[in-house]
Amino acid sequence: MTAPRIPNLFKVPELKEKILFTLLCLVVYRIGAHIATPGVNVQAMADYLTNNAKGTLLSLYDLFAGGGFGRATVFALGIMPYISASIVFQLAGPVFPVIEKMQRDEEGKKTLTQWTRYLTVVLCLAQAYGYSLFVESQIPGAVAHPGFGFRLTTVLTLTTGGVFVMWLGEQITERGLGNGASLLIFFSIVERIWPETLRTIEALFAGSLRFVVLLAVLAMMVLVVAGTVAVTVAARRIPIQIPRRVMGRGRIQEGQKTFIPLRINSSGVMPIIFAQSLIIVPGTLAAFSNVRFFKTLSSYFTTTSPAYLVSMGLLIVFFAYFYTSIIFNPVDLAENLKKQGAFIPGVKPGAATADYIDEVLSRITLPGSLFLTFVALLPIVIGNIMNMPFGFGGTALLIVVGVALDTVQQVQQHLLLRHYDGFMKEGRVRFRGRSG
Repeated sequence: MTAPRIPNLFKVPELKEKILFTLLCLVVYRIGAHIATPGVNVQAMADYLTNNAKGTLLSLYDLFAGGGFGRATVFALGIMPYISASIVFQLAGPVFPVIEKMQRDEEGKKTLTQWTRYLTVVLCLAQAYGYSLFVESQIPGAVAHPGFGFRLTTVLTLTTGGVFVMWLGEQITERGLGNGASLLIFFSIVERIWPETLRTIEALFAGSLRFVVLLAVLAMMVLVVAGTVAVTVAARRIPIQIPRRVMGRGRIQEGQKTFIPLRINSSGVMPIIFAQSLIIVPGTLAAFSNVRFFKTLSSYFTTTSPAYLVSMGLLIVFFAYFYTSIIFNPVDLAENLKKQGAFIPGVKPGAATADYIDEVLSRITLPGSLFLTFVALLPIVIGNIMNMPFGFGGTALLIVVGVALDTVQQVQQHLLLRHYDGFMKEGRVRFRGRSG
């Protein structure tokens, strides 16, 4: 897959409008991510998150919010409430047949979209209220005038910000380029590159980081990114045979040979997110409570402990299989193939086809999950051994690579469609000229 040339992007008016609209929405999002919430001491909040919340759920949330959570901005909740609501209905499909049926129907999808928005508002209200209580009770000096007024103001501000971010994401998806929610998280992560670069330069001048070590880590990062791109686009192609059919009025549709691409990493970044959300629970409980059991438990799950690395790896493999089974249904795929008269050569239609697809999917999910484990744990191991001043988390890396590849693919589709339209118009003009 070759990347489109930059000058060609602005030669297509429709594509140019989409790109400019997307950039405008992203600029608005980044501006809002620097406007502080009324009544909050931003410096006190940032200091607390830096010193006490490392390795907790708060630090993970702050990553996806582009630092807005730690800076107590109006967009502190980010796009995560909307994504959480979307995941809830996605996971509810296999559990509730009614929702699964709605996911297949066009009108049902519109209804689920409305329900997702309503759930997003509810989650924003709950998280905003929890945020106000947390800032008020856990961070000394963060609130000048605590009380009901502060909580009400914070809830209204953060809920409005969360709903506005949801609206921005939907506008990018409908009128811009790429998936809006994914792009917002993408730019929230990319924004951290510049501060991390400055910290690295300071460490080099201070002598705490050797240049040779930095070169070795950068080379390793390039190899990991290359491997991530390869695994993201890698797929197992299952051959499909479509027989010759008579369509009516003597029309005959010739037989076709095609394939079903099963991605090695069908679950994307979700296994790492689920695993991180579980494994940092002990540290989060220990940070916000004085119970001795939580303090002891969290000591066994620090990023430098073997228990953390082993548990993290096992959880990623488990959630890779779990999430793949949720989003991919071999039985439905086999039924659709049977209805179309298509079949896999050498495999009987129906249940045998479903079993074959499930077996192939189970086999390719294992190397995909092991690669996810490698990408997630390698930065932690490097950071522990070399004491790097910066980190390149596996979650952030997979999100950045995945969103970048999807966006480039959409750009190429627009350029290809434009080229095809131009070719068809030229053909019609030539045909008319010959007819005349």
